[in-house]
Amino acid sequence: MNALAVDLGGSHATCAWVEDQAVIGAVTIPTEGSKGLASILPLLAEALRTLLGKHGTSPSGCAGLAFSFCGLVDHGRGKVVSTNAKYDDAPSLDLRSWCEDSLGVSFQIENDARMALLGESYAGVARGFEDVVMVTLGTGIGAAAMIQGGLLRGKHAQAGCLGGHLPVLFNGRRCTCGAIGCAEAEASAWSLPEVCRNTRGFASSALATENSISFKRLFHHADAGDAVAVAVRERCLAVWGALTVSLIHAYDPEVIVFGGGVMKRASTILPFLQEYVNRYAWTPWGKVQLRAAQLGNDAALLGAIPLLRSA
Repeated sequence: MNALAVDLGGSHATCAWVEDQAVIGAVTIPTEGSKGLASILPLLAEALRTLLGKHGTSPSGCAGLAFSFCGLVDHGRGKVVSTNAKYDDAPSLDLRSWCEDSLGVSFQIENDARMALLGESYAGVARGFEDVVMVTLGTGIGAAAMIQGGLLRGKHAQAGCLGGHLPVLFNGRRCTCGAIGCAEAEASAWSLPEVCRNTRGFASSALATENSISFKRLFHHADAGDAVAVAVRERCLAVWGALTVSLIHAYDPEVIVFGGGVMKRASTILPFLQEYVNRYAWTPWGKVQLRAAQLGNDAALLGAIPLLRSA
């Protein structure tokens, strides 16, 4: 099966040609600073037409376009529902008509975390499992759930994909979604600098010398024994642990897959989370397996095949 795929993030879009379980060709388009989704659709169409011409010969040789979007998506209607300040014009756009007019192929759209889960279940580390949760630790915290082989979507397109907005502190920090104490507001890349600055002793910490505080630098300074970095690292691990237990209690998975840029430190993160889950999750049937994602940036792109097959 052959398909076109778009993975649209906050700073760039990746357009790809996918064949079965492989990404054959891909083009990355910067989108940071764009005026909205409408302004980049012509660029996406041009890149996709090039890929279609190079690999697919004609629209009839393509199963369709699968569009992975960084926001709430109504898969059934083919519409973006909400964007949380990313591509705010997207809910007003008729993306299905744009696809048919520009490319002549069918169109399916889904939330990016759900697409990554589809990819990992189809061709990655969750292959062979029907009850899976995916968590992406990066700029924000994404999540998606699969129950008995089907994506959990819900009446309002929100089911399963707001894991980063589950509260972990009732008196915590204000999140971009408007809630208090969301996991994302307490332990994601966008909230990390303020979390560090609000930690006692920050002014004398090596973190205070950084122009930009990232998880890469946090783990580096924690490895070197910086007390503030160690404290913040342990705090983030505890937040992710509490979130993981909540996801287990909510969705009853056999496996939880962790992806995102933070998982470059999987050797530190996964053992902590597995021990936390083994200690605190109520799973009388057995222990939930925690695994690092296998497909990296290709996960959402490879999710195109199972998404289009299920259409």
